[in-house]
Amino acid sequence: MKTEKEKMLSGELYKVYDEELTRERAYARDQVEAFNKLGESDPEASTKILRNLFGASGEECFIHPSFRCDFGYNIYVGEDFFANYDCVMLDIAPIHIGKHCLIGPKVQIYSVNHPLDPKQRRHGEMGIGKPVTLGEDLWIGGGSIICPGVTLGNNVIVGAGSVVTKSFGDDVVIAGNPARVIRENKR
Repeated sequence: MKTEKEKMLSGELYKVYDEELTRERAYARDQVEAFNKLGESDPEASTKILRNLFGASGEECFIHPSFRCDFGYNIYVGEDFFANYDCVMLDIAPIHIGKHCLIGPKVQIYSVNHPLDPKQRRHGEMGIGKPVTLGEDLWIGGGSIICPGVTLGNNVIVGAGSVVTKSFGDDVVIAGNPARVIRENKR
């Protein structure tokens, strides 16, 4: 029989308020609070907190506070990563972000979803994860939302304020709600 954490990590319906998962969220929130308290006063200590929290991070990983996540261990960022102020990454399922990515202020990346059945959804008791994968050389404009299950290719620009509900390939500029291709992004 699988634990609720095993169910969560395998993309199955799981109990959000499971004791183990609640403890892990509390630990991550303590780490995030410590990171946010540091602000930009001690970049070395801030980086150390992120490296310990994330599943993996490349060199030159920088995030302006405030930052929020659920667990941290499901976040994987490549080299030369930057996220501006007020970034939220709900990492129930893995969030993979490639090298050389820029995230604007107030960007939200969600890998968590909830069941369509209202009885299962009540009180936020049940959840289900869908991974988010973002390619290399990505730029996500401020205030954008990346929804669960989305994959974006390499060299993609997401216009500010966009809501990305489906996947897109390489070399495009997308924008809108829902986001759509507005032009190619040639290298």
